[in-house]
Amino acid sequence: MASRDLKHNIKPVLAVAPAVLTETATSAAIDTLGFEGVTVEILTGAIAGSGNFTAKLQHSDTTTSGDFVDVPAIDLIEALPSVLAANAAVTQGYRGIKRYVRVLLTLNSGTSIAASASVILSHPRSAPTT
Repeated sequence: MASRDLKHNIKPVLAVAPAVLTETATSAAIDTLGFEGVTVEILTGAIAGSGNFTAKLQHSDTTTSGDFVDVPAIDLIEALPSVLAANAAVTQGYRGIKRYVRVLLTLNSGTSIAASASVILSHPRSAPTT
């Protein structure tokens, strides 16, 4: 029986809406202000035409697209797979200090993948979050 509340201590943010992706998808900037924890969750479904996609997290101090850079490995908790597999759920934590993050799902070759990405903000400075 569940005895702890997580719902009021997290804020899920949709980064890439569930869809069949046929090209690279880049999320909007996600503001982490007020939260101490950031986790990326990527869910995949079917792959068509040998779709080869990779995922990565980028961060920035601004919302300007050109200011985003790949998060260095030292600021990541766990690694995302080198290629996204069909019907999988993968997560990666972020411990960097930048205010904004975004998710990239990059088409390297092939046709498509069904996928979505969310950023789960946690450890709020002020709870409950909803």
